[in-house]
Amino acid sequence: MLIVFIGALTIGLSLGLLGSGGSAITVPVLVYVVGHSPKESVAESMAIVGLISIAAAIPYAKSKDIDWNSVWIFGIPAMIGTLLGAWLAGFSSGELQLMVFGGVLLLAVTLMVRKPGPTGDDCRSEIARDSAIWKMAIEGSVVGVVTGFVGVGGGFLIVPALVLMRKIPMRLAIGTSLAIVTIKAAVGFAKYEHYLLTHGMSVDTNTILIFSVVGIFGSQLGWKINTHLDQRRLRQVFAGLLTAIAIFVLVREASPLLMSKPKPVDAIENARLSKIAEVACREGKCRLE
Repeated sequence: MLIVFIGALTIGLSLGLLGSGGSAITVPVLVYVVGHSPKESVAESMAIVGLISIAAAIPYAKSKDIDWNSVWIFGIPAMIGTLLGAWLAGFSSGELQLMVFGGVLLLAVTLMVRKPGPTGDDCRSEIARDSAIWKMAIEGSVVGVVTGFVGVGGGFLIVPALVLMRKIPMRLAIGTSLAIVTIKAAVGFAKYEHYLLTHGMSVDTNTILIFSVVGIFGSQLGWKINTHLDQRRLRQVFAGLLTAIAIFVLVREASPLLMSKPKPVDAIENARLSKIAEVACREGKCRLE
Protein backbone atom coordinates (compact mmCIF):
# COMPACT_ATOMS: atom_id res chain seq x y z
CA MET A 1 0.00 0.00 0.00
CA LEU A 2 2.90 2.34 0.77
CA ILE A 3 4.36 1.77 -2.70
CA VAL A 4 0.99 2.58 -4.26
CA PHE A 5 0.76 5.80 -2.23
CA ILE A 6 4.30 6.83 -3.21
CA GLY A 7 3.57 6.02 -6.84
CA ALA A 8 0.37 8.09 -6.86
CA LEU A 9 2.12 11.01 -5.16
CA THR A 10 4.97 10.87 -7.68
CA ILE A 11 2.46 10.92 -10.55
CA GLY A 12 0.91 14.12 -9.20
CA LEU A 13 4.27 15.75 -8.49
CA SER A 14 5.42 14.97 -12.01
CA LEU A 15 2.35 16.53 -13.61
CA GLY A 16 2.45 19.58 -11.35
CA LEU A 17 6.17 20.19 -11.87
CA LEU A 18 6.64 19.21 -15.52
CA GLY A 19 3.19 18.94 -17.09
CA SER A 20 4.13 15.42 -18.16
CA GLY A 21 5.30 12.01 -17.01
CA GLY A 22 2.20 10.96 -15.06
CA SER A 23 1.24 7.93 -17.15
CA ALA A 24 4.87 6.89 -17.45
CA ILE A 25 4.63 5.98 -13.78
CA THR A 26 0.93 5.09 -13.60
CA VAL A 27 0.89 2.18 -16.07
CA PRO A 28 3.87 0.27 -14.57
CA VAL A 29 2.53 0.76 -11.02
CA LEU A 30 -0.92 -0.53 -11.99
CA VAL A 31 0.48 -3.53 -13.88
CA TYR A 32 3.41 -4.62 -11.71
CA VAL A 33 2.40 -3.38 -8.24
CA VAL A 34 -1.42 -3.39 -8.18
CA GLY A 35 -1.57 -6.44 -10.48
CA HIS A 36 -4.11 -5.27 -13.05
CA SER A 37 -4.04 -6.43 -16.66
CA PRO A 38 -2.34 -4.18 -19.26
CA LYS A 39 -5.67 -3.30 -20.92
CA GLU A 40 -7.33 -2.34 -17.62
CA SER A 41 -4.22 -0.45 -16.51
CA VAL A 42 -4.15 1.63 -19.69
CA ALA A 43 -7.81 2.64 -19.25
CA GLU A 44 -7.33 3.40 -15.54
CA SER A 45 -4.21 5.38 -16.35
CA MET A 46 -6.19 7.56 -18.77
CA ALA A 47 -8.79 8.31 -16.08
CA ILE A 48 -6.24 8.97 -13.34
CA VAL A 49 -4.00 11.22 -15.42
CA GLY A 50 -7.01 13.08 -16.83
CA LEU A 51 -8.41 13.86 -13.37
CA ILE A 52 -5.03 14.90 -11.98
CA SER A 53 -4.33 17.04 -15.06
CA ILE A 54 -7.58 18.97 -14.54
CA ALA A 55 -6.57 19.81 -10.98
CA ALA A 56 -2.99 20.58 -11.97
CA ALA A 57 -4.11 22.88 -14.81
CA ILE A 58 -6.32 25.09 -12.62
CA PRO A 59 -3.47 27.07 -10.97
CA TYR A 60 -1.83 27.57 -14.37
CA ALA A 61 -5.13 28.79 -15.81
CA LYS A 62 -5.60 31.24 -12.93
CA SER A 63 -2.13 32.68 -13.52
CA LYS A 64 -2.85 32.81 -17.30
CA ASP A 65 -0.11 30.29 -18.04
CA ILE A 66 -2.13 28.37 -20.65
CA ASP A 67 -1.95 29.24 -24.35
CA TRP A 68 -5.48 28.34 -25.42
CA ASN A 69 -4.71 28.76 -29.13
CA SER A 70 -2.14 25.97 -28.82
CA VAL A 71 -4.63 23.85 -26.90
CA TRP A 72 -6.98 23.81 -29.89
CA ILE A 73 -4.31 23.68 -32.62
CA PHE A 74 -2.53 20.74 -30.98
CA GLY A 75 -5.34 19.28 -28.90
CA ILE A 76 -8.02 18.62 -31.52
CA PRO A 77 -5.74 16.60 -33.88
CA ALA A 78 -4.31 14.84 -30.81
CA MET A 79 -7.83 13.93 -29.68
CA ILE A 80 -8.59 12.37 -33.07
CA GLY A 81 -5.24 10.56 -33.03
CA THR A 82 -5.98 9.23 -29.55
CA LEU A 83 -9.21 7.66 -30.78
CA LEU A 84 -7.30 5.96 -33.61
CA GLY A 85 -4.53 4.77 -31.28
CA ALA A 86 -7.02 3.36 -28.77
CA TRP A 87 -8.87 1.59 -31.61
CA LEU A 88 -5.61 0.01 -32.84
CA ALA A 89 -4.83 -1.11 -29.29
CA GLY A 90 -7.95 -3.28 -29.39
CA PHE A 91 -6.22 -5.49 -31.98
CA SER A 92 -2.95 -5.76 -30.05
CA SER A 93 -1.88 -7.85 -27.09
CA GLY A 94 -1.23 -6.25 -23.73
CA GLU A 95 2.38 -7.43 -23.87
CA LEU A 96 2.94 -5.64 -27.18
CA GLN A 97 1.44 -2.46 -25.75
CA LEU A 98 3.83 -2.61 -22.79
CA MET A 99 6.85 -3.10 -25.04
CA VAL A 100 5.81 -0.15 -27.20
CA PHE A 101 5.25 1.74 -23.96
CA GLY A 102 8.87 1.09 -22.96
CA GLY A 103 10.06 2.37 -26.34
CA VAL A 104 7.96 5.52 -25.98
CA LEU A 105 9.54 6.17 -22.57
CA LEU A 106 13.02 6.00 -24.11
CA LEU A 107 11.88 8.51 -26.74
CA ALA A 108 10.58 10.71 -23.94
CA VAL A 109 13.97 10.57 -22.23
CA THR A 110 15.66 11.75 -25.42
CA LEU A 111 13.29 14.72 -25.68
CA MET A 112 13.55 15.62 -22.01
CA VAL A 113 17.35 15.87 -21.93
CA ARG A 114 17.51 17.97 -25.08
CA LYS A 115 18.04 21.68 -24.70
CA PRO A 116 14.52 23.06 -25.21
CA GLY A 117 15.51 26.35 -26.81
CA PRO A 118 14.29 29.82 -25.86
CA THR A 119 12.19 29.92 -22.73
CA GLY A 120 12.18 33.57 -21.73
CA ASP A 121 9.01 35.58 -21.32
CA ASP A 122 10.00 37.69 -24.32
CA CYS A 123 9.07 34.70 -26.46
CA ARG A 124 5.40 35.12 -25.57
CA SER A 125 5.04 38.04 -28.01
CA GLU A 126 6.44 35.93 -30.84
CA ILE A 127 3.83 33.16 -30.59
CA ALA A 128 1.69 34.20 -33.56
CA ARG A 129 4.64 35.13 -35.77
CA ASP A 130 6.74 32.03 -35.23
CA SER A 131 4.02 29.38 -34.99
CA ALA A 132 3.93 26.51 -37.46
CA ILE A 133 0.28 25.52 -37.27
CA TRP A 134 0.34 22.69 -39.76
CA LYS A 135 3.39 21.12 -38.09
CA MET A 136 1.65 21.39 -34.73
CA ALA A 137 -1.45 19.68 -36.14
CA ILE A 138 0.58 16.83 -37.66
CA GLU A 139 2.59 16.29 -34.49
CA GLY A 140 -0.59 16.45 -32.43
CA SER A 141 -2.08 13.65 -34.54
CA VAL A 142 1.05 11.49 -34.24
CA VAL A 143 1.32 12.06 -30.50
CA GLY A 144 -2.36 11.20 -30.16
CA VAL A 145 -1.98 7.87 -31.98
CA VAL A 146 1.10 6.85 -29.98
CA THR A 147 -0.26 7.88 -26.60
CA GLY A 148 -3.69 6.44 -27.34
CA PHE A 149 -2.10 3.09 -28.17
CA VAL A 150 0.06 2.81 -25.05
CA GLY A 151 -2.19 4.72 -22.65
CA VAL A 152 -0.08 7.74 -21.70
CA GLY A 153 -1.00 11.40 -21.57
CA GLY A 154 1.88 12.38 -23.83
CA GLY A 155 2.96 15.50 -21.95
CA PHE A 156 6.62 14.53 -22.39
CA LEU A 157 6.05 14.80 -26.16
CA ILE A 158 3.75 17.82 -26.04
CA VAL A 159 5.94 20.13 -23.92
CA PRO A 160 8.99 20.00 -26.24
CA ALA A 161 6.73 20.53 -29.27
CA LEU A 162 5.18 23.64 -27.72
CA VAL A 163 8.54 25.10 -26.74
CA LEU A 164 10.27 24.39 -30.06
CA MET A 165 7.42 25.06 -32.51
CA ARG A 166 5.35 27.70 -30.75
CA LYS A 167 8.36 29.39 -29.13
CA ILE A 168 6.63 29.74 -25.77
CA PRO A 169 8.19 29.76 -22.28
CA MET A 170 8.55 26.49 -20.40
CA ARG A 171 6.03 27.40 -17.72
CA LEU A 172 3.43 28.35 -20.33
CA ALA A 173 4.15 25.09 -22.18
CA ILE A 174 3.57 23.09 -18.99
CA GLY A 175 0.17 24.67 -18.34
CA THR A 176 -0.84 24.24 -21.99
CA SER A 177 0.30 20.61 -21.93
CA LEU A 178 -1.90 19.90 -18.91
CA ALA A 179 -4.97 21.26 -20.72
CA ILE A 180 -4.21 19.15 -23.83
CA VAL A 181 -3.56 16.01 -21.74
CA THR A 182 -6.91 16.47 -20.01
CA ILE A 183 -8.76 16.47 -23.35
CA LYS A 184 -6.83 13.50 -24.72
CA ALA A 185 -7.20 11.46 -21.55
CA ALA A 186 -10.98 11.94 -21.51
CA VAL A 187 -11.31 10.74 -25.10
CA GLY A 188 -8.89 7.84 -24.59
CA PHE A 189 -10.62 6.66 -21.43
CA ALA A 190 -14.04 6.66 -23.12
CA LYS A 191 -12.68 4.56 -25.99
CA TYR A 192 -10.85 2.09 -23.73
CA GLU A 193 -13.80 1.70 -21.37
CA HIS A 194 -16.03 0.86 -24.34
CA TYR A 195 -13.53 -1.82 -25.41
CA LEU A 196 -13.37 -3.28 -21.88
CA LEU A 197 -17.15 -3.42 -21.52
CA THR A 198 -17.56 -5.22 -24.84
CA HIS A 199 -15.06 -7.85 -23.62
CA GLY A 200 -16.61 -8.36 -20.18
CA MET A 201 -14.08 -6.24 -18.28
CA SER A 202 -14.09 -2.85 -16.60
CA VAL A 203 -11.87 -0.49 -14.64
CA ASP A 204 -11.55 -0.52 -10.85
CA THR A 205 -13.15 2.73 -9.69
CA ASN A 206 -11.58 2.44 -6.21
CA THR A 207 -8.10 2.34 -7.75
CA ILE A 208 -8.89 5.37 -9.90
CA LEU A 209 -10.23 7.26 -6.87
CA ILE A 210 -7.23 6.52 -4.62
CA PHE A 211 -4.65 7.39 -7.26
CA SER A 212 -6.53 10.52 -8.29
CA VAL A 213 -6.95 11.94 -4.77
CA VAL A 214 -3.31 11.36 -3.81
CA GLY A 215 -2.14 12.49 -7.26
CA ILE A 216 -4.14 15.73 -7.11
CA PHE A 217 -2.51 16.56 -3.78
CA GLY A 218 0.88 15.87 -5.36
CA SER A 219 0.09 18.04 -8.40
CA GLN A 220 -0.77 21.03 -6.20
CA LEU A 221 2.43 20.53 -4.25
CA GLY A 222 4.36 20.27 -7.52
CA TRP A 223 2.89 23.53 -8.79
CA LYS A 224 3.89 25.36 -5.62
CA ILE A 225 7.53 24.26 -5.77
CA ASN A 226 7.79 24.61 -9.57
CA THR A 227 9.20 28.14 -9.46
CA HIS A 228 11.86 27.26 -6.87
CA LEU A 229 13.66 24.53 -8.82
CA ASP A 230 16.05 24.41 -11.74
CA GLN A 231 13.76 23.10 -14.48
CA ARG A 232 16.57 21.66 -16.59
CA ARG A 233 18.12 19.76 -13.69
CA LEU A 234 14.70 18.52 -12.63
CA ARG A 235 13.99 17.18 -16.11
CA GLN A 236 17.36 15.40 -16.17
CA VAL A 237 16.60 13.66 -12.87
CA PHE A 238 13.15 12.66 -14.07
CA ALA A 239 14.65 11.43 -17.36
CA GLY A 240 16.83 9.07 -15.32
CA LEU A 241 13.74 7.71 -13.57
CA LEU A 242 11.98 7.17 -16.92
CA THR A 243 15.05 5.35 -18.27
CA ALA A 244 14.98 2.93 -15.35
CA ILE A 245 11.24 2.30 -15.80
CA ALA A 246 11.63 1.78 -19.56
CA ILE A 247 14.45 -0.75 -19.13
CA PHE A 248 12.48 -2.64 -16.46
CA VAL A 249 9.34 -2.84 -18.64
CA LEU A 250 11.24 -3.90 -21.79
CA VAL A 251 13.28 -6.56 -19.98
CA ARG A 252 10.24 -7.84 -18.07
CA GLU A 253 8.09 -8.19 -21.20
CA ALA A 254 10.80 -9.39 -23.59
CA SER A 255 12.27 -12.08 -21.32
CA PRO A 256 9.38 -14.62 -21.63
CA LEU A 257 9.44 -14.24 -25.41
CA LEU A 258 13.18 -14.82 -25.64
CA MET A 259 13.16 -17.74 -23.21
CA SER A 260 10.24 -19.57 -24.81
CA LYS A 261 11.39 -19.25 -28.39
CA PRO A 262 13.41 -22.25 -29.68
CA LYS A 263 16.75 -21.66 -31.31
CA PRO A 264 16.29 -21.10 -35.06
CA VAL A 265 18.95 -23.70 -35.96
CA ASP A 266 17.29 -26.37 -33.80
CA ALA A 267 13.88 -25.61 -35.26
CA ILE A 268 15.15 -25.91 -38.83
CA GLU A 269 17.04 -29.14 -38.04
CA ASN A 270 13.99 -30.70 -36.37
CA ALA A 271 11.82 -29.82 -39.36
CA ARG A 272 14.39 -31.36 -41.73
CA LEU A 273 14.60 -34.63 -39.78
CA SER A 274 10.81 -34.81 -39.53
CA LYS A 275 10.52 -34.41 -43.30
CA ILE A 276 13.10 -37.16 -43.90
CA ALA A 277 11.22 -39.53 -41.57
CA GLU A 278 7.93 -38.75 -43.31
CA VAL A 279 9.41 -39.55 -46.75
CA ALA A 280 11.00 -42.76 -45.47
CA CYS A 281 7.66 -43.95 -44.08
CA ARG A 282 5.91 -43.32 -47.39
CA GLU A 283 8.57 -45.46 -49.10
CA GLY A 284 7.99 -48.31 -46.62
CA LYS A 285 11.29 -47.84 -44.84
CA CYS A 286 9.89 -47.10 -41.41
CA ARG A 287 11.37 -49.09 -38.58
CA LEU A 288 9.57 -50.01 -35.41
CA GLU A 289 11.84 -49.51 -32.40
